[in-house]
Amino acid sequence: MVGGEPMSARDRILARVRSALSDVPREENPDDVPVPREYERSRSGVDVVELLVDRLTDYRAQVREAPDVAEAVMEALTRRDARRLAVPAGVPDAWLNSVEAIRDDPPLPNVELNGLDGVLTGCAVAIAETGTIVLDAGPDQGRRALTLVPDYHLCVVRRDQIVRTVPEAVERLDPSRPLTWISGPSATSDIELNRVEGVHGPRTLEVLIV
Repeated sequence: MVGGEPMSARDRILARVRSALSDVPREENPDDVPVPREYERSRSGVDVVELLVDRLTDYRAQVREAPDVAEAVMEALTRRDARRLAVPAGVPDAWLNSVEAIRDDPPLPNVELNGLDGVLTGCAVAIAETGTIVLDAGPDQGRRALTLVPDYHLCVVRRDQIVRTVPEAVERLDPSRPLTWISGPSATSDIELNRVEGVHGPRTLEVLIV
C-alpha cells in the first residue's frame, strides 16, 4: 500500500523494477554510456554462394547458378511459359533476349502489373547466412510495387553482391534509401499454422546467381 491506499498494478511493477535496479550504479548522463559496436562482421566456413543457395532453398525459393544471364532468364521463363515481364528502367538490354519487357517508365498501373507474367530485377546485396535478398530501389530494381504486385519475381544476383552476414550487408547499404528485405517467396500463416503464399508479395521467387 502507498499512503494507506492499495497499490495499482502499475505501481507494483514499477516498485519491482526499482528494487531490481537498486544495486545498479546510476550514470550522471545516460548519453555518455558506451555502447559496444564490435559486431562480428564476417565468419569463415562454407562458401558464401553455397550457403546462400542452401538458405534460399530452405525458404522455398528456386535457385540456379548460371554463367550467362540472358540464357538463364530465357530458360527460366520458358519453364514457366512466361513471356511478358515488368522490368525496371535500369535493367540491361543484354538480359532481355527473347523477353517481352514492359519497362516501368512511366510507372505501370498496379492493375497492369498484376496482369503480367512476372518481374525481372537485379539486387543491391544478398546475405548468405539469412538467405535474404535486399533491394534498394536502384536502377535495376525499381520501385517497391514492382516486386510486390506480380506473382513471380526473377532476381539476378551477382557473386560480388553476396556477403555472409547482416552487418556486412548493412555496411554496403544506404539507410536513406527504401530497402526491401526478401527471404523467400511471400508467405504467412493463420492461427492454425496453415501456410499461405502470395498474400503480401510474389508467390514464387526465383534467383539466378551469375
